[in-house]
Amino acid sequence: MKPGDYVEIVVRDTGVGMDDATRTRMFEPFFTTKTAGKGTGLGLSTVYGFVRQCGGFINVTSTPGQGTSIELLLPRARATVPTPSSPAVITEPSAGSLETVLLAEDEEGVRQLTVATLERRGYHVLSAACGEDALAIASSYEGTIHLLVSDVVMPGMKGPELAERLRAMRPGVKVLFVSGYAADVVTPNDLRDATLLSKPFSPSALVRTARAVLDGPLSSPPASQR
Repeated sequence: MKPGDYVEIVVRDTGVGMDDATRTRMFEPFFTTKTAGKGTGLGLSTVYGFVRQCGGFINVTSTPGQGTSIELLLPRARATVPTPSSPAVITEPSAGSLETVLLAEDEEGVRQLTVATLERRGYHVLSAACGEDALAIASSYEGTIHLLVSDVVMPGMKGPELAERLRAMRPGVKVLFVSGYAADVVTPNDLRDATLLSKPFSPSALVRTARAVLDGPLSSPPASQR
């Protein structure tokens, strides 16, 4: 841990606690001790990704039968944000021009919000709950798919693999990854022809980033097609 000034947030409970085996895996995506359908195993991994992206640290103390204590240390901001003299003018991103977006997102709430946000801005959205379904939709869709918006970590096929296989089917498709803990999952090679938007994001940030990706240069085709 680097020396410095931190803001400390401590969360404690009096639950069942964790043994060493559970504690060492608690931040793994999709790892959960809950029964099927009761948890996704994404909560703590999302927290971990957010804290690490901020340059912070997490300490965990837990004993079976005695509860758990999680200490978050976030770098303290030294600068203050000046109060604007007049209301800020927010420029709405340009609307879609009937462009088609293929969305792959396993979290239902995020998927529904993303679909609604993009459709309100004029995009045609093809929605899938996993990478395998997204490829099946792409195989049967006769029109052009302009943009892939994909979560990075999903059950089964991960976002980077989906992007690679979709590019093999549809060279030139543009790619936008979204994730709350991708910093430790995505490699520089994965982002060579893609953009990453970190969760949580606002609807305006999603639309603005999607528009920027669509207006940017075409993605490179797979090596096998060059």
